[in-house]
Amino acid sequence: MSFALSRRQAFLLAALTLVWGLNWPVMKAGIGGFPPLTFRTISMWLGLPILYITTLALKVPLRIERRDWRELGWLTVTNMIVWYAVAIVALQALSSGRAAILGYTMPIFSAVIGMAMFGQRLSARQWAGVAAAALGVALLLWHELGTMAGKPWGAAGMLIAAAFWALGTQQMRRTRITAPTLALVFWMTLVTTLVMSVLAVAFDHERWLAPPPAAWFGIVYNAVLVFGLAQPIWLMLARSLPPIASTLSVMLIPVLGVASGAWWLSEQLHWQDLAAMLLMLAAIASVLWPVRVQR
Repeated sequence: MSFALSRRQAFLLAALTLVWGLNWPVMKAGIGGFPPLTFRTISMWLGLPILYITTLALKVPLRIERRDWRELGWLTVTNMIVWYAVAIVALQALSSGRAAILGYTMPIFSAVIGMAMFGQRLSARQWAGVAAAALGVALLLWHELGTMAGKPWGAAGMLIAAAFWALGTQQMRRTRITAPTLALVFWMTLVTTLVMSVLAVAFDHERWLAPPPAAWFGIVYNAVLVFGLAQPIWLMLARSLPPIASTLSVMLIPVLGVASGAWWLSEQLHWQDLAAMLLMLAAIASVLWPVRVQR
């Protein structure tokens, strides 16, 4: 089975890929010498007003029924809290390219979780896409395993974050909450911001200092483009598309993360990167390429 993207979904997907792909070196530069949890927390506090103004401009009701609070809490944990807290800490021990690669093992986790927990059945083409994504990740890690071996906690943390994000994507598609997606995004972001604030006070307070220019650039980039734009786009796609389609459709993000890290932070590229890009394109095509329907 394949899934045809509307023109609007295709535009949103392209914007999401660009913003999230470039964000890996932006974050890596931003937390160089600046506490990572604090970096994330300031970004989220600055992004919240943007989200709120957007809901007002679009006249999106923010009311969430009391019966949905518990489910919203679980969605917040799996889609945001673990990913944003664990990933930014793990990024300290990894290059931006390696972090992007490990973070985007998410589609592989999503396929396994969908099958094991939700009885999701994939077509042969979709399994081929998952296999292509897995092989692409393996190729991108070809020259990096030795480097990561000395810092296994960074790699392990990023994989744990990716697994939780995959679970959250599966849950988001199946949520019974009827509130608009933008309302869910606002409340999930608010709760996550409060949790991140507590974590920043608990673990970063001894290292607090005025953000240097690179940190400020990353903070503003994340506040406006990630929390104000990309995160809402992602949850809209995750809620409207089947999980396998939404997850594999963003597999160009780690390729862009690797390429932008090489350009900006002088992280080395190899022939495996080009091969991985072709495999990622195959993974995307496996769920988005139209299927000819026989009458």
